[in-house]
Amino acid sequence: MDNPTDLIAPQGLHFGPLGDTWVHLCIDMQRMFAEQTEWHAPWINKVLPEVARLVELAPERTIFTRFIPAKSADAAGGTWRRYYRRWEAMTLERIDTGLVELIPELARHVPPARVHDKRIYSPWLGSRLHSDLLAAGVNTVVVSGAETEVCVLAAVIGAIDLGYRVVIATDAICSSADSTHDAMKEVYDSRFGMQVETATVAEIVENGRSRWSARG
Repeated sequence: MDNPTDLIAPQGLHFGPLGDTWVHLCIDMQRMFAEQTEWHAPWINKVLPEVARLVELAPERTIFTRFIPAKSADAAGGTWRRYYRRWEAMTLERIDTGLVELIPELARHVPPARVHDKRIYSPWLGSRLHSDLLAAGVNTVVVSGAETEVCVLAAVIGAIDLGYRVVIATDAICSSADSTHDAMKEVYDSRFGMQVETATVAEIVENGRSRWSARG
C-alpha cells in the first residue's frame, strides 16, 4: 500500500502556466459572512486583501457567487428545511436583504466581473455556469472565497467532476473553523493532487502577469 505522504502533491502550479482559458471563481464573499451575523466568518476580512488582489488581476475573468438563503424554513425543501429552522435568523424574511450583497471592496468590480447566485452550496447544480464556461472555452478555474470546507469544497468537487483544472488560492480561502480549514487544505493536497493545485495569490498573480507580458 502506498504511503499517504507519497501521494501529497507539491504546492504551486505544477501542471504548468494557467494559459488563457481560466476564470476566477470567487465563492460567497458576502456581507452576511463578513459582518456580525450568525454566519459571521471572522477570517473573511483577513483574506479579503488577497481575494481583492486576485480579482484585480483580471476582473473580466472573475465570477462571484452569492449564496441566497431561503425565504423561510417552510419554503425550503428536504433537509434544507431542518437547516433553516436551525438558522431561521438568516432567512430572507428575517435578515436585512442587503446582507446578501458582495463585500463592497469586491462589488465595485461588477461589471466587468459577473455575479452568479445559488441557493445551495454548489454553484454547478441547476445552473448555466458549466455550459456558459464551456461555451467560452474555459477549462481552468481558480478558486477563492468562503468557506474552505463548505461552499468552496462544493465548488471544487463539482469542478473536479466536470473535468476542470482546479487551482485553489490557499491564502484567499477562509473558514469560521480553523481546525477544519487546515484539515481541508491538507485533503486538497493529499487526496486530489492529480486534479487540484494549491498556490498562493502571489504565485497566481505573477503567473498571470508574466503570461500577458509575454504576449504583449
